[in-house]
Amino acid sequence: MAIIDVVKFDGPSNVYAWKYPSQELGTWTQLIVNEAQEAVLFKGGTALDVFGSGRHTLETANIPLLCNLMNLPFGGRSPFTAEVWFINKAASLDIKWGTATPIQIQDPKYGVFIPVRSYGQFGIRIEDSRKFLVSLVGTMPSFDKQNLLKYFRGLYITKVKDTVSSYVIRKQISLLEINAYLDEISQFMKERIEPTLQEYGIRLLNFYVNDINVPEDDSAVITLKDALAKRAEMNIIGYNYQQERSFDTLEGAANNPGTAASIMGAGLGLGLGVGMGGA
Repeated sequence: MAIIDVVKFDGPSNVYAWKYPSQELGTWTQLIVNEAQEAVLFKGGTALDVFGSGRHTLETANIPLLCNLMNLPFGGRSPFTAEVWFINKAASLDIKWGTATPIQIQDPKYGVFIPVRSYGQFGIRIEDSRKFLVSLVGTMPSFDKQNLLKYFRGLYITKVKDTVSSYVIRKQISLLEINAYLDEISQFMKERIEPTLQEYGIRLLNFYVNDINVPEDDSAVITLKDALAKRAEMNIIGYNYQQERSFDTLEGAANNPGTAASIMGAGLGLGLGVGMGGA
């Protein structure tokens, strides 16, 4: 194959890592690295020389790690083979996440299990290109936003469940009230997810929980909301559940003469006993 004279990458912003398709290079090859990019030379699965933005000639003085590995002669024109990876170092702030299916969490205030969905977005920046390529990208020809979401889906879903559960228990609030604490939960989740991403050379810039909601058509949610609505109605009217049961009993007695007479008889008997005791 022919030696590549110019190596560069002008791909989309949602691609975080991309491998140049040819490995046929030479000490005269021009490597062009755009702003907010880094280029890494790989040989035998090892990340070697790293290049920042600018135009670089891959002469022996610029590739010392590769030269030591391959024993390239100093000076002159020498062909060699190596992988060139481009890393997108720009901040990516619009990565959207969400729970594909509801997570069952027990409401600490009412004791019922409620399905919970949540979604939001977060921002990252590739901080350590070598670590990112070696520990995460591996042999893939490219790594984009969808790959990132797929790799870390288990992480953020687990953290969402743990965080929401522990938060409502610690605060002793209902899941129906949790949206009032989204800022605190977002910061709490960022602190819990950040160390894991750092292990792969990724810096977590922010993490936002935009909403935590429950399916309106779920039977447990419907029952709970109906009960809360009934309690609110009683509070507004000014009587409680026991009083309502008493009123229901009296209303039923009024519609049943036999029952009404027995209740009246019991009432007269009680009144007579009180009178005799007084006498």
